[in-house]
Amino acid sequence: MQVLLTTLNAKYIHTNLAIRLLYQLNKNFEGLAWKEFTIKEDKDDIASQCAKYDVVTFSCYIWNITETLEVAKKIKALNPNASILLGGPEVSYDWSEIIALPYIDFIIVGEGETPFNEFIHAYPNIEQVQSLVRKVDGKVIESKSAPMFDLKNYEHIMPYSDDVEADLYNKVLYIETSRGCPYKCGFCLASLDNKVRYLPDSHIKATLLHMMEHGRVIKFLDRTFNIKKDFTLDIFKFILANHKPQNVFQFEITADILHPDIIQFIHDNVPNGLFRFEIGIQTVNQKANLEVQRKQNFEKTKSIIQQLDYKVEMHLDLIVGMALDYWEDIKYSFEEVFQLFAPEMQLGFLKFLKGTPVRDTYKEHEFVFDPMPPYQIIESKYLTKVQLEQIVKLEHALEIYWNSHKAMNTLKYVTAHYSIFDFLLGLGTYFGTQKEYHKYSLTDVFDIITQYTEINHPTDLILKELIAVDYYLHFKVKPKTLFLEEVEHVEKIELINTLKLNHHKYRFIALPLNFNYKTFSHSNTIEKGAHNLIIQYNGTTKAVVVD
Repeated sequence: MQVLLTTLNAKYIHTNLAIRLLYQLNKNFEGLAWKEFTIKEDKDDIASQCAKYDVVTFSCYIWNITETLEVAKKIKALNPNASILLGGPEVSYDWSEIIALPYIDFIIVGEGETPFNEFIHAYPNIEQVQSLVRKVDGKVIESKSAPMFDLKNYEHIMPYSDDVEADLYNKVLYIETSRGCPYKCGFCLASLDNKVRYLPDSHIKATLLHMMEHGRVIKFLDRTFNIKKDFTLDIFKFILANHKPQNVFQFEITADILHPDIIQFIHDNVPNGLFRFEIGIQTVNQKANLEVQRKQNFEKTKSIIQQLDYKVEMHLDLIVGMALDYWEDIKYSFEEVFQLFAPEMQLGFLKFLKGTPVRDTYKEHEFVFDPMPPYQIIESKYLTKVQLEQIVKLEHALEIYWNSHKAMNTLKYVTAHYSIFDFLLGLGTYFGTQKEYHKYSLTDVFDIITQYTEINHPTDLILKELIAVDYYLHFKVKPKTLFLEEVEHVEKIELINTLKLNHHKYRFIALPLNFNYKTFSHSNTIEKGAHNLIIQYNGTTKAVVVD
């Protein structure tokens, strides 16, 4: 029997840990193979590659379920005798509509290790397979749940051992050190499993060694990596003892419980930029947090971020649309979090994932959400549909100008002098009248923010100058002159000679400003007065300011 473990990743750089683990646990089964595709690939081509197998097993998530079902239908058309088996979080809850589809034969509910092993060894006599949903003569049958998988079975398993080593460097590699989460946040699937179980130490460290040797970006899937202080410190020490220069490690942490010993360890030992922390703040509104059984001390979270942001790259998340979170609450949360100036700030929208408590209680808050993946909020009694559509435009501006690092100086200035929420809301709205949000040039980006500023802040000369500075700093080679003219050529040459700059090796731009850029860049304060800013280009890395 030929069995394929597969999935459709969101992007080529992503990797799927689940199918690798299942393959390694069952690789002695003759006929078992694994392969990854992406949601952008041609569905007919994917189906033709899969249709030669007797059983095709898909790992399903909100980002790929639509495309997965499309491929499954095509596989059945090519090979009606192929069996389609689905697993993963997207089909583990409320699966009745999916199993009813004529081209879906089986669904594994919950953890897949035990039922998948039972399935491939028993097929086609799968009546005793646990945690399996199947159809018999038009009737849907769900078997008893399998006991929780003993993670000790992973002691000698290394998920990436059958990857082409050279391929790992340019991909995002995932590792889990634990399963479950002690918290009960109503919008999160992890809240359904409150028992935290750890994988064997030997498995974790062998996997990490392989990933560090051959990969670059390594992401930990643990919902709260820092639950146990000693475990966290042990893994951090192991990484520091074995990491390669190219490695970057991303952890999802809960900042307000970060132990002082961990903070001190990072201060004393962790090189700048080696670690990234993803911190889900979600909202500053305590009423909204408590409504979904979420506990958070924002002031403590804020303090931890400010203590570590010089060492650790921060990725901060907010969720729009939670119960009891009104427009003004969202604005307040956004402005409080934005002024922490994390390199990436994600503004997500509440999703009603299958199986989560918020989906079960949506009527109580008059939530309306899209019935199709990713089940995103449309409106509620706290936010109108129009308000949510407006915030989507703000989110586009946030992505284009902040998360893409195109106007960071400009937006830091805005934060100190205006409402950053209102500014990005207006900018995002205006951008949509000029260009498509996903189809624009770099010049468009700066043209549009300049036009928006001319309309809304026509007398703010410093704001316009900072837009120009952000433009000139965004390039590796000296760009064409736009937005702000250089000083006269003779004065520029004098500046270069006075500063003893190497004009044979580098190119320079000299910008006349009405404020001291050095003071601004260090303290986000404006010291007015005529100053010249020299920007240097070396052709290979982004421009730098000459002190």
